Amino acid sequence: MEMTLPPKVTDRAFARLAEIGASGQGQALRVAVDGGGCSGFQYDIKLDIPADDDLILSKDGETVVVDSVSLPFLSDAVIDFTEELIGARFVIKNPNATSSCGCGTSFSM
Repeated sequence: MEMTLPPKVTDRAFARLAEIGASGQGQALRVAVDGGGCSGFQYDIKLDIPADDDLILSKDGETVVVDSVSLPFLSDAVIDFTEELIGARFVIKNPNATSSCGCGTSFSM
């Protein structure tokens, strides 16, 4: 069985969470993996209340959580925030994904 490494969160992602005031509302950025999407799996990224069994990644009072089911799919992934001409969003750079769709929210392993 391969060892599961926790995902990493960039300073830019934590800074964006601070800008939107997630911690002030008692919320964290939840990053999960669901079945579906055009490539087999899709990311579900939203503000949510942390649960007892979540992996908690925090810095400067801001928090990102990953549930135990999603964690193996996100092993050693990087959670980042990007601003481009087409919009601003949280993105996942996942070394476990063998392919992904054009929008970046769906992937296969």
